[in-house]
Amino acid sequence: MKKAGAQISEAENETAERDRETLRQMLLIRRFEEKCVELYSAGKIHGFLHLYIGEEAVAVGIMPLLKAEDRIVATYREHGHALARGISPGAIMAEMFGKSNGCSKGRGGSMHLFDAEKRFYGGNAIVGGGMPLAVGLALADKMRRNPFVTVCFFGEGAAAEGEFHESMNLAALWKLPVLFVCENNLYAMGTALSRSHSQTDITRKADAYGMKSAAVDGMKVTEVREAAGQAIDFVRENSEPFLLEARTYRFRAHSMYDPELYRSKDEVEEWKDRCPIDSFKSELLNRNEISDIDVARMEKEIESEVKEAVDFAEAGEWEPLGDLLKDVYTPVEA
Repeated sequence: MKKAGAQISEAENETAERDRETLRQMLLIRRFEEKCVELYSAGKIHGFLHLYIGEEAVAVGIMPLLKAEDRIVATYREHGHALARGISPGAIMAEMFGKSNGCSKGRGGSMHLFDAEKRFYGGNAIVGGGMPLAVGLALADKMRRNPFVTVCFFGEGAAAEGEFHESMNLAALWKLPVLFVCENNLYAMGTALSRSHSQTDITRKADAYGMKSAAVDGMKVTEVREAAGQAIDFVRENSEPFLLEARTYRFRAHSMYDPELYRSKDEVEEWKDRCPIDSFKSELLNRNEISDIDVARMEKEIESEVKEAVDFAEAGEWEPLGDLLKDVYTPVEA
């Protein structure tokens, strides 16, 4: 909010609206996942649960830059990606509960969110497993002459997998429109980057394939937005792949089962001081684009939105037992 009497241009107003929505999306992801922790502890959510808390700036900095027809392939830490892409919080929460009104009809759970209408192709539980899928999607678009971009999110742990190198190689060889986004949170599942990679600068790995690359501070949403915008424009205009490394940090353990013995509490607290939500909120307050009252109102609205999502999940039906084999096995007629 500008001071009274100040002239606000149309461009400034659009920027302010975009920034407020950016903050709202990051807060929604944070509050949604905090509620998931409560529900997991209460036995409402089962299986594995991997939280995106601390990394919100990456998904929120990138998703709004994409067109509706562009494709997204994510990891098992994908709640933030799904929310930022516009998948209903209710459909996501119901999927967490395993209900049939979930976005994967209750069959995927936390690690396998899917929405074909939003061009969101997982949620993939296998480390690096989404990368070949992204290459296939981009190849299909190129063969059909579709002007779309496929964005593939993965962690730095996947950069040590064979799929990473195979996918990078084929994307470069066939000149496919893929933006590879490495969300480097330094520890993969629980091993420090320097203990698993001989080359810890992930962007350098693109050199082997003649692929352009860049690194960005993944804790600053405005920097992610700028770097991703340039990368997406390059991929779309040249139909060539690009590797973007977002250097970020997860504030929570790898999963709810992780004892987190591989890093110190002091290190985690130091990174929390760089919280992408707090720093961006401070920016907007200092620029008078929002007020404390605006933030409180936003928090209240998000609280209601998350509650509605939980209510939607609670009201959902379990899949009938008779559907147990549906979409699993199809007999071949003689």
